[in-house]
Amino acid sequence: MNENKQEDQSITQRLRTFIIGAARSPRDRSVFHKLSLIAFFAWVGLGADGLSSSCYGPPEAFLALGHHFYLGIFVALGTAITIFVISAGYSQVIELFPYGGGGYLVASKLLSPRLGMVSGSALIIDYTLTITVSIASGADAVFSFLPYAWQPYKVPFAVVTVLVLTLMNLRGVKESVLPLVPIFLIFFFTHAFAIIYSLASNWTGLPVLVDKTALDIAAARSELGTVGMLILILRAYSMGAGTYTGIEAVSNGLPILREPRVQTARRTMRYMSFSLAFTATGLMIAYFLYYVTQHQQAGKTLNAVLFSQLTANWGSTPGYIFVLVTLISEAAILFVAAQTGFLGGPRVMANMAQDRWLPSRLAMLSDRLVTQNGILLMGVSSAVLMLFTRGSVAFLIVLYSINVFITFVLSQLGMVRHWWNRRKMAAPWRKNFLINGSGMCLAAFILVSMATLKFYEGGWITLLITGTVVTLSLLIKRHYNHTTRLLGRLDGLVKAASFPDVGQIPKVERDQKLEETFDLQAKTAVFFVNGFNGLGLHTLFNAIRLFGTVFKNFVFIQIGAIDAGNFKGTEEVNNLTEHVKAEVGRYVELMRRNGYYAEGHSSVGTDIVDEISKIAPEILQRFPNAIFFGGQLVFQKDSLLTRILHNHVVFAVQRRLYHQGIPLVILPIRVT
Repeated sequence: MNENKQEDQSITQRLRTFIIGAARSPRDRSVFHKLSLIAFFAWVGLGADGLSSSCYGPPEAFLALGHHFYLGIFVALGTAITIFVISAGYSQVIELFPYGGGGYLVASKLLSPRLGMVSGSALIIDYTLTITVSIASGADAVFSFLPYAWQPYKVPFAVVTVLVLTLMNLRGVKESVLPLVPIFLIFFFTHAFAIIYSLASNWTGLPVLVDKTALDIAAARSELGTVGMLILILRAYSMGAGTYTGIEAVSNGLPILREPRVQTARRTMRYMSFSLAFTATGLMIAYFLYYVTQHQQAGKTLNAVLFSQLTANWGSTPGYIFVLVTLISEAAILFVAAQTGFLGGPRVMANMAQDRWLPSRLAMLSDRLVTQNGILLMGVSSAVLMLFTRGSVAFLIVLYSINVFITFVLSQLGMVRHWWNRRKMAAPWRKNFLINGSGMCLAAFILVSMATLKFYEGGWITLLITGTVVTLSLLIKRHYNHTTRLLGRLDGLVKAASFPDVGQIPKVERDQKLEETFDLQAKTAVFFVNGFNGLGLHTLFNAIRLFGTVFKNFVFIQIGAIDAGNFKGTEEVNNLTEHVKAEVGRYVELMRRNGYYAEGHSSVGTDIVDEISKIAPEILQRFPNAIFFGGQLVFQKDSLLTRILHNHVVFAVQRRLYHQGIPLVILPIRVT
């Protein structure tokens, strides 16, 4: 029976390794270099979100102008200016927060933890929508050049794409970015060529274009009035809000960038801002150069119409090939853009989990050194949202554009407050204050415009979902704070245990005597602990109370969990190793001071259960008469919330040790 189980586990493990990849060692000094991204790859992995928005941001803005499409020149210029202003603001965020965190960390540190939580909640929804809208838009591009009869397969295709990207990210960041580099470059160069070609081929007609723009301005003023014309331009400008949604990704993705991170991030931000401004502005101008609204076709995107018009005189074969390649690259870059959600979303979740706004398990790393739980949650949520909305890009964009500007406003407000507080210092605060202040005003305007114009068209759904996440975060935080207060009652044990005995013999002499007299065959108590705290001491004292003087030897085991909070370099891992070793040493010193032989064992890893299953047999071989103990919190009212928020590792350890034939006694620690 056991052999069959081991064989099944072996097959499962082999299948998992084949799909996700072999485990990585957090102790490998090269692993941080392998997982990190240089500016060019970061431009692909993080910048694709912004660049791909040219597939839906500019079209939405252009269509909002109606038949006054020559006014698009003002929208295009406003879009370019906004991109550079917001990018400049986030470049300052990068410099001030070199370890990342993005809008969540900025709002938490510079405004308040609760406003940071609101920003983080909005970001989580935004990154989920990044995945969904990018893949849905990519599916639209793919099916725009396929027979119309294939339309029923579009949503299943999009869902499968979500699942494939989820698996790629479970393998690790670099492996999910590297194969996409050619796709990214094809997209950029085909669209750059299309923009340059459209300008060059219409170069002689630019004076006429200026005249037509002047006539359109006069017609719009006559039809709508000056105020009405300005409102039309501002409405179109706000409807293109999706264009700016990827800018925040770099500041949030700093932990995955190559050292020196700040310089790499700033370089990535420059690549992103210039490429996005060029593409978005260029496409907007090309739209009215080729009168795309007059040639719209059902089932075709605005970009597809543009490319068809642009290649109309090339001949059937060259024109068809260019349009096909460009649209395929467009679909592919949108799938690449979904990668931003998988990179940024789990990172925000991990940061919030570290601060106890979300379940702590969202900060845990898999053996591939990725935040597996966060990636799975993002993937499943995106797939469900895709099915719920039937992949409607128009609907998803409404949901998408609102949340990202909640984060923009809060992060820029935090920076404005930061520079205002530093105004009496020598630093040139006025320039920085103006940059972040401009970004805040632009973001606030777009947020209010989108929430007002699109509230009844689905905007209320975004606000409702974000409000729900905020409420859940508050409940989770309250539970963790309550649990901390309950456990604080046990902290008196730490003070009592740390109080030095009076008149004890010198430590060296005492330890030498214990080493000479201890018996490996004697009854031994082995404790799994997690720091020198009231929880561990309560478990130790309970065992002594229950078994009296049965145990002559005491062994303590502690595993340091490598999670998203401390996985920032070999130095952090080494610090964790030393900390865990020191904590175990305090238990050893306590028991030796009281005349018992004691020793400690420690390790660090991403999976506590795996590390324990390696150490336990070695302990049992050294001490044949050992009994293993672990403590478990028992709440007065057990609920689904407590089961989700507390990982109950000791039960997983018990199951694993039972399979190894090792008994484990779990001692309850009741908190009321």
